[in-house]
Amino acid sequence: MAYFLFIVKSALKDLFKNKMRTFLTSLGILIGVASVVLLLAFGMGLKTYIKGQFDSLGTNLIFVLPRKVFSQGGGFSSSGGLGGGIRFDEKDYFSLKRIREAEFVVPAFTKSVKIEANGKTEYSTFYATNDEIFQARNLTIKYGSVITKTEVEKRNKVIVIGPKLAEKLFGSAEYALGNTVRIDSQAFKVIGVLEAKGGGGFGGPDFDTFAYASYKSAYSINPNKTFSTMLLKAKNEETIPILKARTIEVLKKRYKEDDFQVAESTEFINTISSIFSVLNMFLVAIGAISLIVGGVGIMNIMYVSVTERIKEIGIRRALGATRRDILFQFLAESVLLSLIGGFIGLLIATGLILLIRRFFPAAIDITSMLVAIGTSSFIGIFFGVFPARKAANLSPMDAIRYE
Repeated sequence: MAYFLFIVKSALKDLFKNKMRTFLTSLGILIGVASVVLLLAFGMGLKTYIKGQFDSLGTNLIFVLPRKVFSQGGGFSSSGGLGGGIRFDEKDYFSLKRIREAEFVVPAFTKSVKIEANGKTEYSTFYATNDEIFQARNLTIKYGSVITKTEVEKRNKVIVIGPKLAEKLFGSAEYALGNTVRIDSQAFKVIGVLEAKGGGGFGGPDFDTFAYASYKSAYSINPNKTFSTMLLKAKNEETIPILKARTIEVLKKRYKEDDFQVAESTEFINTISSIFSVLNMFLVAIGAISLIVGGVGIMNIMYVSVTERIKEIGIRRALGATRRDILFQFLAESVLLSLIGGFIGLLIATGLILLIRRFFPAAIDITSMLVAIGTSSFIGIFFGVFPARKAANLSPMDAIRYE
């Protein structure tokens, strides 16, 4: 242990004789480590954010989509997307309602609309649906009430809106109650304002600006009387596979199996996870290039250092230093150069993450930090061993005579 501490102390003493060169040599590793940690933090933060958005939709859900979105091998199908494809109707809705394993069945027609009220105009996603969407999607009312089954059947022109939309149109969520909004020249009375749900980041849907109305009261906005998606909620997690199989069985009576897809919420999450795994590998590869460049820089400087200190090496050998002593001396300098850059890069990356996460869902991952430091050590050893061996193999007599 004393020998190891002596080697490290000697290496640090030699490195700090030329602080500027030490810093510049470590710069490549610094940039590489900071890049890897930052990029992984962004990737993991975005993945966590998107997963959180799906989790907020509710649990034990089955999505019925009007075309194939996911391929069998994972990832999105080449014909993915919700545009085009078949359209579901009330016949499909009532058929799915008869499935015993379904606690809720929610039809949905969605459309981007212009909403006018109180002399203001806002753009929103309009949901023509039924009364069960609020329980199925865990949508909690803050002011007023949700749409009831009776209001759906009576085609009452009532609407429930998100808190952001309420504030933009009426100044406050509470004041929105009882007021009228116009959508495509159709008047709807606001009977409820929802609790904040979040969303809207990175081009995703902002659930707090959505508007929900009875599908039967919105036939003027949806003249074809069709649904773009259907949502089913299983009674419990164990019945999800049965519900999925029964849903496919029912829809195959009217459509070809390639015309629609029945997907669990976990399929969305797993697909996104696989995409981010590939993205993280790509980001790590970018950072690894910087680390390799930094390693080459360390190796070059160590070769220069060996050349500058040939006479010193010869004198030390003549005074009794072994080849192992010289090897460990230069190897320690190389590893310390790499670790200095790694730790500074880690500190900079952590500081930036803490600053950026106020605006961006960046995640601090201890594992990636440990891997970055471990990689720095490995680079120091790998790129330092060659100049260290050169120094250790110098002949003492030739080194002393070197001018």
